[in-house]
Amino acid sequence: MITRRNFLAAATATVASASVVRRASAAVTLDLATVWPDGNFHTQNAVAFADAVGKATDGAVAITVQSGGALGFKGPEQLRAVRDGLVPMADVLNIQQIGDEPLLGTESIPFLVGSADELKVLHKYLRPAYDEIAAKNNQKILYMVPWPTQYLHLKIKADGLAGLEGVKIRVPDKNAQDMCNALGMSAILMPWGEVVPALASGRVDGVSTSATSGVDGKFWEFLETIYPTNHVWSSQMVNINLDRWNEISPANREKIEALAREMEPGFWEVSVRNDKESLKLLTDNGMEVMAILPEMRAEMQARTAPLKDAFIERVPQAGPIVEAYLEELGRG
Repeated sequence: MITRRNFLAAATATVASASVVRRASAAVTLDLATVWPDGNFHTQNAVAFADAVGKATDGAVAITVQSGGALGFKGPEQLRAVRDGLVPMADVLNIQQIGDEPLLGTESIPFLVGSADELKVLHKYLRPAYDEIAAKNNQKILYMVPWPTQYLHLKIKADGLAGLEGVKIRVPDKNAQDMCNALGMSAILMPWGEVVPALASGRVDGVSTSATSGVDGKFWEFLETIYPTNHVWSSQMVNINLDRWNEISPANREKIEALAREMEPGFWEVSVRNDKESLKLLTDNGMEVMAILPEMRAEMQARTAPLKDAFIERVPQAGPIVEAYLEELGRG
């Protein structure tokens, strides 16, 4: 029997259910593209951030991390893909976007930055310019996390630059290419997705990258030695398309920005820790860390010193940024 009480209860339940459906359908769903595999710490950082965003917004913003290049975009395409709305979010490697925005290569000036602490100083001057670049490309940087220190992963042992002459080595960006060529090597520019096939085919005999990527690529299957050159730095920028950003309510945008600020320092700590863990995995699997003799390092720095001035000549906007950074470190 339908009573007034039953009818009102059913009507209330129906309205509540419809309200839930409306809230669910109004949720902003966003794919976050990254070329890095699930085991990479940048991908794990992105997943942690996505989970935190979902909780903070009570499900109103749902981010799904699409790892390993699942959406089909290569590293150098990520900035444009977000700009053009082909993907709403991406984990963008700054140094691979210099064809579109040359200033994004500043961190990779050879031997400019010697540690994560020095990189924080550089970012103090560089980040405002990066934010302007992002806005110009219809996107917003939510957070930035550096790669750990860089190494030369090789098949050979060498105690001087003469031993590196002509070695075919993969590099991720133009600055690293210029640097390795200046050292007498034969640098080949290629995105990460092509590295392991290039090692397997013999197209390259070495890779300039972090220990983290060395683990991702199981370099012990192809290479023997690791040189801790710490020659360049680079960072991943987690960016969101501005059109999609504006679909999010102002209150939830504030929550997301607050989360990014809170979580970024912890992500930096993960980067430093991951370097040590990855280097151990490489050596546990048979690779050998080679000490760089002071004479060899001094020659490396001398040969690559002109590249800083050449970069600033190509990218004048970098000049005041680098100058302020060096002055704060007492190296001006």
